[in-house]
Amino acid sequence: MVLQYKEKKKGAYWKKYPGKSKIKGHPRDYDFRLLSHDKSKILVEKGTYDKVLKRMRQIEFFKHKKGSRRLGVVEGFIGD
Repeated sequence: MVLQYKEKKKGAYWKKYPGKSKIKGHPRDYDFRLLSHDKSKILVEKGTYDKVLKRMRQIEFFKHKKGSRRLGVVEGFIGD
């Protein structure tokens, strides 16, 4: 999965999310979206940081069978 962000203004373009500590300002100043790993499918349309991360956690949880959950992409973003 690929998390992207852009500023909440016209003319801004989507960029790969580098982590909360590396963006300028606060996450509420940006729009976020979630794409499939090959960027061919939008998994979560434009939304807030919390909304997109919540859906990302759900996808990560159900992706692993029988509840044997490994650390995934989500923990990398939460740790920042």
